[in-house]
Amino acid sequence: MTTGLLIIGSIIISLLFGLPLFVIMGALATICYVTVSDENMMVVIGDIFYAADKEILLAIPLFVLAGQVMTKGSISQRLINVAKSATAGIPGGMGVASILSCAIFAAISGSSPVTLIAIGSLMYPALLQAGYSKKLSMGVLSTGGTLGIIIPPSIPMIIFAIMAGVSVVDLFKAGIGPGIVLVLVLAGYMLYASPKFNNLSFSPKALLVDLKKGILSLLMPLIILGGIYTGFFTATESAAVAVVYAFIVELFIHREVNWKKLLPVFAETAEMLGMLFLILILAVSLNKFMTLEELPQQMVDWMSAQISTKLGFLVAVNILLLIVGCFMDVMSAILVLAPILTPMAIHYGIDPIHFGIIMIVNLEIGYLTPPIGINLFVASGIFKEPLTDVIKSVLPFLVVMILGLTIITAFPQISLFLVK
Repeated sequence: MTTGLLIIGSIIISLLFGLPLFVIMGALATICYVTVSDENMMVVIGDIFYAADKEILLAIPLFVLAGQVMTKGSISQRLINVAKSATAGIPGGMGVASILSCAIFAAISGSSPVTLIAIGSLMYPALLQAGYSKKLSMGVLSTGGTLGIIIPPSIPMIIFAIMAGVSVVDLFKAGIGPGIVLVLVLAGYMLYASPKFNNLSFSPKALLVDLKKGILSLLMPLIILGGIYTGFFTATESAAVAVVYAFIVELFIHREVNWKKLLPVFAETAEMLGMLFLILILAVSLNKFMTLEELPQQMVDWMSAQISTKLGFLVAVNILLLIVGCFMDVMSAILVLAPILTPMAIHYGIDPIHFGIIMIVNLEIGYLTPPIGINLFVASGIFKEPLTDVIKSVLPFLVVMILGLTIITAFPQISLFLVK
């Protein structure tokens, strides 16, 4: 138990001092094996090869590459046009269109910052032109961007599946219900908070035109997720399908991306993945050490002595994860905490798939909380507004997101109805 707390404490303190996570993971894995288990450096090297041999890892670079290609192309604009046409005629419809656009693009990109950049850069000026305040416009787009990690396919879901030893396909299935809940509560808030005037009238003809132009964009998540859920292809194969589909649509059909534009896309993807993969494979080694030393079981026993009920554990873990989300990015938090908290959740009778969704929604909220909230910095950059103004703009949305989290936590059927 003491060793486990020391490991977690060392990681958190090191991160607060700005040390790279891959250095922390590698150093801790080596020190733990050598000093506690009397092993040598070769064990860590063997664990690295073991981690790198996981097929599901291939899905991460492929989904990232597909998202980058679509960000450079016209898919995001076509999705926005469909959402705007569908919600025209509703007072506050532009706000709802922002949420729907983020949700649909999230089902393509798998990344929250990518979703915010792709949709936010286009919708922000449109919202201002429609009479929305800067505060409300920044808030809805910054929050809508977070849907990228809960609506499948999701890169953090893949990471959680690896670290917790659960099925990534089941996690993808479990993300649909909570994704819909969050879209509904956010859309409901936008209907309440948006200006009540309506500058647009609904036109079936305009909707059909935009649907025709955006049909290839809308089909992409249906093909990817439909193929996974029907068992036609695996999660890794679906990522490859996503890349091929994105290339064909953007290069040869929409023709918004050319070969010259692809060079920075490949460079950005490689840069993004280089550090992530190194952290991941070293985290697997540290996780293996903790399992061999039975540290998760020791922490389960300790937690059982402190909290006797399932409800008490859920309240405590939600508070913990909301705090962690303020100081750790989603990948770091999953790598560090998923192997430890998942056995605890199972001990209290919580389905590990449902717990994975709870954890990811909590950390999704962390994208909006200072000082580490990634979406806050991304929004400040693309909207060209002070960070303090962005933080103020998301405060009402944090309340709405916590309401959504409470619903998802209290009703596991929302996550598991497609899994069981």
